[in-house]
Amino acid sequence: MPIVIQKYGGSSVSTIEKLEAIAQRVVQRQAMGYGVVVVVSAMGNTTDELIRRARQITPDPPARELDMLLSTGERTTMALLSIAIQKHGAKSISFTGSQSGIVTTDSHAHARIISVRPYRIQDELERGKIVIVAGFQGTSYKNEITTLGRGGSDMTAVALAGALNAEACEIYSDVDGVYTADPKIVLDAQKLDTLTSAEMLEMAQHGAKVLHDEAILYAHRHQIALYAKKSHSGDSSGTLIRPDGWPEVALAEARLRPTAVVSAKRVALFSADGHIGLLFDRLRAHEGVKIMDLSSATGRTEALLDIWNCPDTDSLARDLCPPDATRACLRDDVLNVTLVGFDLGRRPEFGADAFDRLAARHIVPIAYFSQTNALTFVVHTEDAGEASRALHEMTR
Repeated sequence: MPIVIQKYGGSSVSTIEKLEAIAQRVVQRQAMGYGVVVVVSAMGNTTDELIRRARQITPDPPARELDMLLSTGERTTMALLSIAIQKHGAKSISFTGSQSGIVTTDSHAHARIISVRPYRIQDELERGKIVIVAGFQGTSYKNEITTLGRGGSDMTAVALAGALNAEACEIYSDVDGVYTADPKIVLDAQKLDTLTSAEMLEMAQHGAKVLHDEAILYAHRHQIALYAKKSHSGDSSGTLIRPDGWPEVALAEARLRPTAVVSAKRVALFSADGHIGLLFDRLRAHEGVKIMDLSSATGRTEALLDIWNCPDTDSLARDLCPPDATRACLRDDVLNVTLVGFDLGRRPEFGADAFDRLAARHIVPIAYFSQTNALTFVVHTEDAGEASRALHEMTR
C-alpha cells in the first residue's frame, strides 16, 4: 500500500470548519487506496497566544516548561482532526511526536530530529487507520518533550516521509504553490509548476516561508519529492519540488534568467572589525538566529542574519557589539532582496543588470552578498518592495 504524508499548517486548521473540510479530503484520499499520515500544526495563532501567556508570568520562561506548554497546541489539533475523521466514517488515531517515534536532541525550543522509529504508525496503517501526528515536537533521548522551532511541522512531515518510504509528502498552506516573488508585493508574480530542491532551498534560506529550509534539505538528502499546495482549493496541482540538485546543463541553458526574488521577514546586518570566528562565538547563545550571508575581507566581518526566531534583539545586539568591539554595528532597519537562480553569482552580467535596475529607481544597496546561485541586496526596509519589483523583471 502506497503511503502519502500530508501536512497542514496553522492557518489551514484555524477553525473547526476547516478541520471538517480537511477530514473529508483525507478520507477521500484513503479511499483511493493510500495509507494516509497527517501532520498538523497548532490552530491559528495558538502558539503565539501560549507564548504570550507564559510571558505574562515572566519575560523569560524556562525553556523546558515552554516546550511542555507549546506542545499542547498541536495535540489539540490532532485530537480534533481525528474526531472529525471518525465522524466521516473512517478509522483514525492521533499520536504525539513521542508516540510517533520521533527522537530529538535535548535542545529545547530548537531541537533537531535524530531518528524516527514509526513502528506504531506502521501498525495502525496496516489496521486501516488514518494516523494524525502532532507536528513540531518529539521526545529527546533523555525522554523530555522537545519542540523543533518555527516551521518544525514541515520537518516532522518530511522526516516521517523518509522513515515510512512515502510516495509523496504534501505540504498544505494558505498559498497554492511557490511563486517567482511574493504576490502581495509583486502583482505579476507567477506560480512555478516545478522546482529542484536546491532552488527551493536557496529561496527558503533567503526568506521564502512556504517551506522550512531544514525540511527541504532533509528531503533533498533523502530524495523525497515535496508538493506545496493550497489547503482549501479545488486546484490540487501546486508546485512540485523535485529531489534534484541544480538543473543539468541542458535545463540550465534553457533557464537563462533568474528563478525568483525573495525577501525575509526580519533580518539584521552585522558588521565589525575582527576575525570571523568572533561572530560564531558570540552567536552560540542565540540558537534562533541564522546566518543568511557572510563575508570577511581585510580584517572586517559582515553578515546578514535571519532574526525571525530571535525574541530578544537587544540581547543579540549586546552580545555581538560589546563595548570592546571595534566599529561593531547591528542594524535591523534593513531587509534583503535576493535573486535566486542557477550560477547567478558567477555570471557578472546578472549583477550588473540588477544594480542598474535598482539605480534606475534611486535605490542604493547598503550591502551586497554574492553566492554561486544567489545575489543578495541589503536595502532600507522601506525600499524592499520597490527593489523586489525591480529585480523581479529579470525573471521574465
